[in-house]
Amino acid sequence: MARSKGMAGAVIALSIFIMGGVATFSGLALIAFMKNKDLFGWGEGRSVGILFLCVGLLSSILGVFIMRLVRNRF
Repeated sequence: MARSKGMAGAVIALSIFIMGGVATFSGLALIAFMKNKDLFGWGEGRSVGILFLCVGLLSSILGVFIMRLVRNRF
């Protein structure tokens, strides 16, 4: 039972970590290439890029934290 909980936690942590990395690099791309352009009505590309960058970095940190937690608990 504990092994399946640990495996599920590891899959969740890895998926959060990967999604955070994708969001981080897409945020960097938006900052670099969409400076003064409107992005689907969401706002300027640079501001949305900064949002993606911050959320991506935080989710990458959260993914690493969950990985450490799963490794030590299960």
